[in-house]
Amino acid sequence: MRSNIIFYFLGLVLLSSLSGCQDFLKESSQDEIIPSTVSDLRSVMYKEAYPYQFSSDNYVPLLTDEMTCNGLNYSSYATVLQNGTPVFTFNPEMFDGTEAFPANENSWKKYYEKIKGCNVVIDQLANVSGSEKDKNALLGQSLCLRGYYYMKLVLLYGQAYTGTGVDPEVSLGVPLILSMNVTDQFPSRNTLKEVYGQIEKDLTKGATLLEENYVSETAFRIGHVTANALLTRFYLYKGDYEKLVQYANKAITDGPALTNISLGGVNFCIYDPSLSTEVLWVYGSVVSRNSLYFSTSYSAATGAIPFTVSNSLIEMYDSANDLRYSSYFYYETMKSTGVRYAVRGNKVGQNVSGFGERGVRIGEVYINRAEAAARLFKEKGNVADRTQALSDLNTLRRNRYKTGTYTNVNISDPDELITFCLAERQRELCLEEGLRWYDIKRLGLSVSHTYINPEGASSSHLLEAGSKLYALPIPYDAIGRNYKLVQNPR
Repeated sequence: MRSNIIFYFLGLVLLSSLSGCQDFLKESSQDEIIPSTVSDLRSVMYKEAYPYQFSSDNYVPLLTDEMTCNGLNYSSYATVLQNGTPVFTFNPEMFDGTEAFPANENSWKKYYEKIKGCNVVIDQLANVSGSEKDKNALLGQSLCLRGYYYMKLVLLYGQAYTGTGVDPEVSLGVPLILSMNVTDQFPSRNTLKEVYGQIEKDLTKGATLLEENYVSETAFRIGHVTANALLTRFYLYKGDYEKLVQYANKAITDGPALTNISLGGVNFCIYDPSLSTEVLWVYGSVVSRNSLYFSTSYSAATGAIPFTVSNSLIEMYDSANDLRYSSYFYYETMKSTGVRYAVRGNKVGQNVSGFGERGVRIGEVYINRAEAAARLFKEKGNVADRTQALSDLNTLRRNRYKTGTYTNVNISDPDELITFCLAERQRELCLEEGLRWYDIKRLGLSVSHTYINPEGASSSHLLEAGSKLYALPIPYDAIGRNYKLVQNPR
């Protein structure tokens, strides 16, 4: 057996993590190719561990209240409607076959492929030549990436850590694979507590290593500010608000200023690092090129595409003064009716190449710290926490409104303050990184969808509060290859 056998048992059918790198790797045997220098290993990391124009879990917004279904108004949209139907209707068998779900949207497979790339780098560091500083820079990036991928996996396939009735010591997360060492054991699922513990270890160690050994000169690489920002996301979902504030303070102190959207111009996009100062790390692909759920051949003359932004989300904004209302969404006007509606998100624009709208930005850190401070205010009654929450909310919102139109919010009641934080969080982070779905889980919310089939008939579908589907079904191919993988109840 080769070292990639453990990933085969996870249900992954992979090419070698080192494929395409033979020009700078040395061959040590007929079936093993290993890097020999830090420079070689860095190239492996860039190719196999970083996501670049990575596309996965594009279906997640369809699980939320941020999307609506318009049915089939044009025959060319038939595949788009078909692809999104199992997820939008909360079908418990949504991942049980390629005929029901696009094969290239297998998040389980894709994130474990990237974890494998991280493990290759981590395992090979001791075997390559180069300075300790350069090695630690690679280790820091690889640990943070691995922690990020495991956070994505457990947020998709595990119940919420702080969910009602969830015991992290018992509730199942995902298998932890932390090395490429040869094994003939089928991996089983670790508990939520074990997975969250490993994510915390990877991100905190990675953040320290990066702060001491590496300066990221581009938004396409992870530096210590990004690591600290990711830790605020992690501690929000773990429910550790004091640690969240601690790492938010670090990220905001060392990171860039918030982007003032009013200065951004007509074609401004918050995730475009050439226009927005607050982008810490960016990757992915442009949403407009995702033909699985968002038609790329949209024509205002042919009727609404199957899935678009929900009115309930759009109505959360002050359309006259909040610039997110116009800049965070791509709008079209129906020629037949004159109705203008939001087709999809627009946080990186529709014609940008080279990056997408995934990653992390300083705006998220502000809203994370605001919620944490508000919850600490409710728990302990410390006025300083209320002051911090209001300061973060007003600072963020002032940079999102037309110049001279914003009036500070001033909320005294802790529950009202938390409610306002959550609403502002949705306004700021809508259609981004799957964050709304993770919030629905941790807050125990229900989601109601109206689905319109190709014949125009409507049906109602409810994801109940506390639903078993909060932990999405593990793809059938992974379950089929590993008898130790316990499927989520559904």
